[in-house]
Amino acid sequence: MGLMDGKKGLILNIANDRSIGAHIGNNVTQHGATVGYGFLPGDNPEKSERRARKGLDAFGVTNAWMAPCDVSRDEDIEAFFAVAREKFGTIDFLVHSLAFANPNYLKKDEGNFTSTPREVFKQALDISAYSLISLARAAAPLMPQGGSIIAMTYYGAEKVIPGYNVMGVAKAALEANARYLAFDLGNKKIRVNTISAGPIRTLSAMGVGGIDEMFAHTERKAPLHRNIEADEVGKTAVYLLSDLSSGVTGENIYVDSGFNSVGL
Repeated sequence: MGLMDGKKGLILNIANDRSIGAHIGNNVTQHGATVGYGFLPGDNPEKSERRARKGLDAFGVTNAWMAPCDVSRDEDIEAFFAVAREKFGTIDFLVHSLAFANPNYLKKDEGNFTSTPREVFKQALDISAYSLISLARAAAPLMPQGGSIIAMTYYGAEKVIPGYNVMGVAKAALEANARYLAFDLGNKKIRVNTISAGPIRTLSAMGVGGIDEMFAHTERKAPLHRNIEADEVGKTAVYLLSDLSSGVTGENIYVDSGFNSVGL
């Protein structure tokens, strides 16, 4: 028997086979779960969906339910969950694996963070942090027996990572959101946790200034002396989304080869 036999859930958003959400989907599916996926429609929704499906095909996942969802638009979230209710009835888990900040303000140049305009800041916080609240609010009615929600974060929420800039502030807000949601939804038996993953070569990560230095530094300094694989995040997600973690909520679990534990 799989750890997630009979469980149904949603993963937002995936872009291609490098997406952490795709690796999480692969792992939970291997353990028996049924998954529906969200993707960012962009300017060409059909092209975006083809790319997302191609990403799932790399894991042998075919014919998965998939729908567009731009989390900056309340009407998109409402439409996505309306279809989810029609397809699944109820769900057991939700994965928030998405973020965005204007790449012009994710540079290591001196003063780049200080120069962040109000609109760039608002967009980063809206898409990368507030969206967890809006998605959890939409998911909760579909979890009458309780469930598990997880979100992806990074160590730049706690310590300054040059070049991560406004995204670090957004991830700090995301982690705080998860704790407050864990408190708010606990009486509904809904658990909320975050996974702080080490740097991974995802589509969004490659827009961060100094990303290659982040990989090199992790390899030098982390206790395991290597960078992580996205599949390792997927394995931890199985733990948090399954009944193995039934008593865990409001927590942040690191999957970063131990990098966060090293001071120098």
